[in-house]
Amino acid sequence: MTTAPSPQFQSELTKLLPNLRAFARSLTRSGDQADDLVQEALMKAWRNWEQFAPDSNLKAWMFTILRNAYLSEIRKRKNEVQDVDGEFAGQVSVKAEQPGHMDMIDFQAAFAQLLPEHKEALVLIGAEGFSYEEAALMCGCAVGTMKSRVNRARNKLAQIMGLESAAEIGTGEKSDLFVRTAV
Repeated sequence: MTTAPSPQFQSELTKLLPNLRAFARSLTRSGDQADDLVQEALMKAWRNWEQFAPDSNLKAWMFTILRNAYLSEIRKRKNEVQDVDGEFAGQVSVKAEQPGHMDMIDFQAAFAQLLPEHKEALVLIGAEGFSYEEAALMCGCAVGTMKSRVNRARNKLAQIMGLESAAEIGTGEKSDLFVRTAV
């Protein structure tokens, strides 16, 4: 454990406060930020007072600490985004998981109501990624029949789920995940 700074060190440090604040203010252009910067510099000096050589210039040592603290803060904030009113955060926020879970439950219930050949078509095309031609060959039907089954299945799902169109169900990874987990 280190000892407290000497009374002389404390006295000299106290005399430098106006100079440190003026220097910090010139760097930050803000009174509040300047006060924070001075406080940080004083804390660093207080913790490391034993490293100060008594025959050297305390003012220069403190200004160096303050300047380095300022530069460190700039480097740290370089990757931060100022978002006082939360506008930016609102743009990058993630929807809560609860609605997604409830959507999945709704989808599973709707999927269970489909005709077996419609379920089969959605699983083969949507979840397993087979082409219409491959799925038609597996089911022993025409390609047009397979396309029709998929279309009818999506429309029925949309109707059951209360969506305006089957396009809201989607054809990408999310709907594929629905179909895979519903089976």
